[in-house]
Amino acid sequence: MARLLKIKLPIDGPFVIVPEVYYDHRGYFMETFSERDFKEIGITKRFVQDNESYTKKRGTIRGLHYQIAPKPQAKLVRCVRGSIFDVMVDIRPGSPTFGRWTAVILNEFNHKQVYIPEGFAHGFQSLTDDVIVAYKVTEFYYREFDRAIRWNDLEIGISWPFDNPILSEKDRNAPLLKEAELIF
Repeated sequence: MARLLKIKLPIDGPFVIVPEVYYDHRGYFMETFSERDFKEIGITKRFVQDNESYTKKRGTIRGLHYQIAPKPQAKLVRCVRGSIFDVMVDIRPGSPTFGRWTAVILNEFNHKQVYIPEGFAHGFQSLTDDVIVAYKVTEFYYREFDRAIRWNDLEIGISWPFDNPILSEKDRNAPLLKEAELIF
């Protein structure tokens, strides 16, 4: 029997995972990944790389990022310090929810993770200073297949928590969804 709670989101594909956390007077313990338990909730993809990002300032946006074929990535994301507004955008051509977004609050206290399959752009905005996000991916990073969509594309209409975000040059100048390369 799986020790994970799987919570569906309004868009078919990504979902939230809540692990069983064991607390005592010392703190807590939890399994952040178990191939056996993840298989029981439908994650059968093999993860090949772990990534971690550190974000200094509240209000920073990282994203919306994805990789195109032949090297698309699914992601398993969690926030290990601070708090984030984690966003997923359906960019699967032909999908009934194409261009729609959904978001989840991930933080160091709720221990939630989000599984984001291939065909979704992903990004987050830091809700606190000093945020650390850790995530697993099912494909290695390849610069030549790395793509982004502009964080404030009106066609998508994401309601970010903070205005005037801190952005990288790449994210500030990313193409709009209608201009994006969407090969999965």
